[in-house]
Amino acid sequence: MRYYYPVFKVLGGVLMLFGLTMAVPLGFSHFLHDGIEEGFALSMAITIAIGAGLFLHCRHLDRELQPHDGFLLATLVWTVLPVFGAIPLLLHIPGLSFTDAYFEAVSGLTTTGSTVLTGLEKLPVSLNIWRCFMVLIGGMGIIVLAVAILPLLGVGGSQVFKAETPGPMKDDKLTPRIAETARGLWAVYFAIATACLLGYRWAGMSWPDAFMHMCSTMGLGGLAGYDASFAAFDSLKVELVAIVFMLLAGVNFALYFRIWQRRSMRPLWRDLEARLFFALMAASVAVVTVFLVAHGVYPEWTTALRHAAFNVISVATTTGFATVDYAQWPIFAPILMLFLCGFATCAGSTGGGIKLSRSLLLMKQVQREFTRLLHPRAVRPVTLGGAVVEPQVLFSVQAFMLVYGAVLVGGTMALLLTGLDIVSAFTAVVACVNNTGPGLGQVGPANNYQGLTDAQTWICTVVMLLGRLELFAVLILFTPQFWRR
Repeated sequence: MRYYYPVFKVLGGVLMLFGLTMAVPLGFSHFLHDGIEEGFALSMAITIAIGAGLFLHCRHLDRELQPHDGFLLATLVWTVLPVFGAIPLLLHIPGLSFTDAYFEAVSGLTTTGSTVLTGLEKLPVSLNIWRCFMVLIGGMGIIVLAVAILPLLGVGGSQVFKAETPGPMKDDKLTPRIAETARGLWAVYFAIATACLLGYRWAGMSWPDAFMHMCSTMGLGGLAGYDASFAAFDSLKVELVAIVFMLLAGVNFALYFRIWQRRSMRPLWRDLEARLFFALMAASVAVVTVFLVAHGVYPEWTTALRHAAFNVISVATTTGFATVDYAQWPIFAPILMLFLCGFATCAGSTGGGIKLSRSLLLMKQVQREFTRLLHPRAVRPVTLGGAVVEPQVLFSVQAFMLVYGAVLVGGTMALLLTGLDIVSAFTAVVACVNNTGPGLGQVGPANNYQGLTDAQTWICTVVMLLGRLELFAVLILFTPQFWRR
C-alpha cells in the first residue's frame, strides 16, 4: 500500500482543490440569501480537511508517477470526488438517499447530465449552481486542472494527463511541458466559458441562470435549473446562444489553443475532424427538419428547424438539454439523435462517446482492408490529417470498440435483469456510457432517472464512470498484471 502513497498524496491535493471550488456556490448562497451557506461551508471544510489529511499522511514518499499510477489516480478521482460533491445535496434535499446523491454528483462531474431530482425550481439557487458547476469542473477534467499544479506537489503529471485526456491521440503535446499544456487548455476553456456566460445574459437570463447554464453548456453536461430544461425559457435568443456554444464545446479545445498561439483560424479549417463535425451537425439538423415537416409534427419549417437544430445538436454533442419531448417524435428522429451521441463529438472536446477521430480511423481501416483484399501486396498506411497513424493506435481503437460494445451489451443485460423494459434499459446505457443524459422510455427527456431502483441507479452510475474515463482507465484496474510491480 505504501507504494501507492504518491497517488494518494495527489488525490489529497485534488480533494483540497475540489473543496475550494465549493466557495463558488457558497458565494452565490451568501449574495442570494438562500439560507444554505452553512451547509456549503461545512461541506467545504470536510472536503479540504480530509484532502489535507491524506496529503500530509503521504507527503514523505515521492516518486514520478508511472503509467499505471495515472490510471489508478484517474479512477480514484472520478469515484471519490462525487462522494464529497454529494454532501451539499444530502444536507439540503430532504429524503435524498446516498445512492441518488452520489448518482447526481457523478452525473455532474462526468458531464452526463442525468438527474434523479424533480422540483428543481424549488431548490435553493446555489444548490442548482453547485450541480451545474460540477459539470464545468468535470468538463475539461479536474485531473487536467490538477496536472497544472502537480509540479507544486512534487510529482510529474504526464501519465495522469494521458490517462484522463479523451480520444485516441493522447500523446500529442501543445507545449513542451505538460503542466503548461494543461494551464493553456484551461485558459481557453474559461475564456470561451466567459463568452458563453455573457451570451446567456445578453439573451435575457438572470446572472444565476446564465452562470449555471453556462457551466452545463461548456461541460456539455445538460443539467439545468428547471424541470423543463430549456423549454422553461421559451426563448429563441437563449436557444441560439446555447447552440453556438454547444458546437464550440464539441470541438477539440487544442485547436482553440493553437488558434490563439498562431493568431490564425487555419488550425480549425485544416482539421479534418472539426470540418466533419460541423458538416455532420448541419446535415443531421437538415435531415431531422425535413423529416419532422414531412410527418406533420410541425407545420411550419421555421418551427421544425428551431426544435430540430436545438435538440439534435444538444443530444449529438452529448449535452442533453431539451426544448420539447422529442421522444414523442416519430421514432427515426430520436434514434438518429442517440446514434449521433455515440460518435459525433471531437476528441479533446468536453463531449462523450467514441469520438469522431476513432470513427474516422475505423472507416479508414475498413478501406485499407478492402484494398488489401483486391491488391494483397499493396502498401497503404492509414493516415489522419495527412499524418500516418501508428499501428498501436489502430489496435487501441479496435480494442476500444470491442470493449465499448461489450459495455453496451453488458449494461443493457444488467438493467434487463433488474426488470427494466428494453427501450429504457438500452437507451439508458447508451446515454450513460456516452455521457449524454436523457434516453428514451422511462428515462426520456420528459422524465428522468428518479424512477429507477437503487440497483438500476448503481448500474447507470458505473456505466457513467466507465464512459467518462473511456473504459480502459477503469477496466485495466481489474487485470492481474496491473497490480504486479
